[in-house]
Amino acid sequence: MIARFLLGVFLAAVMLVVGVSSYLYLDARQSKVAVAPVKPTAAQPTPRAFHLPGTLYLSQSGALYSFSAGRFHQLTIEDGWMQPSLTPDGNLLVVHRQGFYSDVFELNPFGRPMRQLTNNVAPRRSYDTGDNHWSFYPRITSDGKTVFMSYDKPKTGYEVDMSIWSMPLTGSIARGQVWSDEAADPGYTGGDIQPVPVPGGIVYTRYDRNPDGSIIGQLWFTNRPGSFGKALTSPGEDCREPSLSPAGNYLAMICTHGKQISYLVIAPYSPGNLGPRQAVITDQMVAQPTWAPDGSGIAYLAPAIPDDPFQLFFLPSQAYFPPAPSPIPTPSVIPGGPKGTAVPSPSPSSAPAPPPVKPIQMTTSLGFDATSPIAWAP
Repeated sequence: MIARFLLGVFLAAVMLVVGVSSYLYLDARQSKVAVAPVKPTAAQPTPRAFHLPGTLYLSQSGALYSFSAGRFHQLTIEDGWMQPSLTPDGNLLVVHRQGFYSDVFELNPFGRPMRQLTNNVAPRRSYDTGDNHWSFYPRITSDGKTVFMSYDKPKTGYEVDMSIWSMPLTGSIARGQVWSDEAADPGYTGGDIQPVPVPGGIVYTRYDRNPDGSIIGQLWFTNRPGSFGKALTSPGEDCREPSLSPAGNYLAMICTHGKQISYLVIAPYSPGNLGPRQAVITDQMVAQPTWAPDGSGIAYLAPAIPDDPFQLFFLPSQAYFPPAPSPIPTPSVIPGGPKGTAVPSPSPSSAPAPPPVKPIQMTTSLGFDATSPIAWAP
């Protein structure tokens, strides 16, 4: 029994290094610096001019924090809490990650556990860590009834490639359904992660291999269990981390195009279809884009300078939805003048174009988890 247990520990370590490759790819994007990041609660409040609407929920070093009115509040201890998302009634779905498994919990807005949705630790009688399971990236449907997540079942032995599962909020994973066909994935890519409920189905990231063996991401849409559905992006775009706009008509995503940088890209979205791409940030290593509930912009994580920890940034909507130019006035007839006499149209203005709208850096010296999405409540 002891030998089996030790073998299980070793294989679980191998599983984490190889099996959840897409997860560790994101984790590798977090800076490894000698100076520890400052705790958010110790940071100075942001200037009033830069306050964001509503409340943001973020993860740093395994603790959850809320951010509102320019101040941070710590909600949990540093114990593997991560990947918050919102329920329709304002609670949080979060992941609690342990050494060899992870579970999904529902917390209230102040960080108090209300229920445990999964129980992924192996039974006490088992010495085999391969009997553990992993759940990541929980998201709930708008009616509050169904939870989607990345889950490592089915699997063969210690091979961990995630599938997209659904389960009832008030039930258990035993009543769950598998939505993405993980069995069709090549092994050890990471599988399918980060589902986002959308009208008529879900959008998720599927990891696959290029002919050269490198791992790439694609966004896929499916409207029924047991099927990949259809690809929304091409392998060459290498996209991941989808985020649906409040109106449901745009997707934000991260794409690399095979380069050592991550672009923030937005595109019009209709059920099962993605329109022309617009790269709105091309000079930062962007992670986890999240739309403001009021549509005023997109929050995301990125290093302020290369090799620094990930900070919170905000890109105002004027950067990607610029206001329409003022119409040129039409000539008007001079009252009492000769027939057909018109006031000359004003000559085009020689004023310079307004400067481009740039992202606003909301934090400094912090270090948020790049693998943990941001939740943003009104």
